[in-house]
Amino acid sequence: MTDFAHGMQGAVMDKPVVDHTGLTDRYNFRLKWTPDDSQFAQFRGTNGPLQPPAGDNPNAPPSLYTAMPEQLGLKIEAGKAMDDVIVIDHVEKPSPN
Repeated sequence: MTDFAHGMQGAVMDKPVVDHTGLTDRYNFRLKWTPDDSQFAQFRGTNGPLQPPAGDNPNAPPSLYTAMPEQLGLKIEAGKAMDDVIVIDHVEKPSPN
């Protein structure tokens, strides 16, 4: 699940994703959802893995927040959590030698 959370953070979500499941095994699953405007933002204007918006298609998959519990039994929710970060507080050009 940690790999799944990292993948969601790296490619799908516009904010950090932290795994709180405690699950350590590896799983194969297929998650089908219709992305909203905040998902896959880094691929906008490229040929990245974007799906067309659902529009009026009654057969379109549900949103991510509906698909996760329905298809995987997991929920994704906003909250506060501790995470590792790198902070750069000072930068300067090197002096010529």
